[in-house]
Amino acid sequence: MLVLMAIVVASSQQPQKWTEQAQLDFLKRHWQVPIPRQGQSPANFSALEASLDPASCGACHLAQFEDWKTTIHSRSVGPGLLGQMPGLLHNDPETAVMCYCCHAPLTEQQEVSPTGSELKKNPRFDASLQRQGLTCAGCHVRNYQRFGPPRRDGSLESAIPRDQAPHGGATRTPAFERAEFCMGCHQFEEGDRALNGKLLENTYNEWKNSPYAAQGIACQKCHMPDRRHLWRGIHDPEMVKRGVTVELRTNQPQYAVGERLEATLTLTNSGVGHYFPTYVTPKVIVQIELLDASGRPIAGSVQQESVGREVALDLSEEIYDTRIPPKGTHTMTYIRSIDQPGVRLRAVVEVYPDEFYRRFYEAMLAGSLPMKQKQLIRQALAEAKRSAYKIFEKEIRLS
Repeated sequence: MLVLMAIVVASSQQPQKWTEQAQLDFLKRHWQVPIPRQGQSPANFSALEASLDPASCGACHLAQFEDWKTTIHSRSVGPGLLGQMPGLLHNDPETAVMCYCCHAPLTEQQEVSPTGSELKKNPRFDASLQRQGLTCAGCHVRNYQRFGPPRRDGSLESAIPRDQAPHGGATRTPAFERAEFCMGCHQFEEGDRALNGKLLENTYNEWKNSPYAAQGIACQKCHMPDRRHLWRGIHDPEMVKRGVTVELRTNQPQYAVGERLEATLTLTNSGVGHYFPTYVTPKVIVQIELLDASGRPIAGSVQQESVGREVALDLSEEIYDTRIPPKGTHTMTYIRSIDQPGVRLRAVVEVYPDEFYRRFYEAMLAGSLPMKQKQLIRQALAEAKRSAYKIFEKEIRLS
């Protein structure tokens, strides 16, 4: 622990000129997980300065705190994770710690902590802090020292001298503005779990191989616009609508009974900096059907296609991968004969952000669980089902 603390302290003494290598070295130190215990707070710190509670940070950084409260990061320890943890901590504590490394990375948030080659009960465990998920301290605090990005004008010096600033000021580094800052939780390393030759979590590499990386557009540009602590993603309909383009076409504007309809629905990844969707949890359903003159679906006319990466619940097999790379397209072709007057065509694109979790939670509930865990998983299942939304719906009168 003393060695780790010394490394963190050294990071605050980096030269003010941050070379690319210096930034990458900083990130490697910064994202040792579980994040080492903060240790003893400086003697001159007030209770507010020593606190790891996000609300304490919000006392001065209110705008960031209010944004954070609305995010998935603040809910990364939810009923789904808590419902799985008792079993994992009992049967596979190493996997439990691995999950926490992203969902609740501070040592103070974890029931067990590595001690040499063993995992032991953590005497510093704070259950209240754990439930707040990825907190301000998870990104910004190491050994009670604060770290953050350069000021908006690019300068690295704070307006107030360190010895006069709250919590001793902050060490500023452009490493906070690099896509690599997000890698720890959004990119598996070579040798980690892969299916069909592809890492299970590969978002950083998808971005790195995209036009956005070549243009210097990092994750923060879209997910933290104007430095807001929002991290909107697949769960946010407006964010997704801005990232994709949907186009519906028919081979002619009107049809007589007996004529053949040919329609295409094209979904383009026009603005997402990685695959759409990027991970194994979401699924996007593209659907076209015909409606009769009364607006009722015509039996047998529904056609669906899935866009996503579906894997087995035990993560042992990739079933299909139809995700769309940056600037790529997915086109569904729909061919039917018009057999009655007054027919309309309806196309819908619906996003299911938590489809894998829905299947996983249903499988868990089909087994035997203690009542407390079952209640948590039921709550998580309800949340997963509520997360679905439409990004496109259009009707065309055909005849």
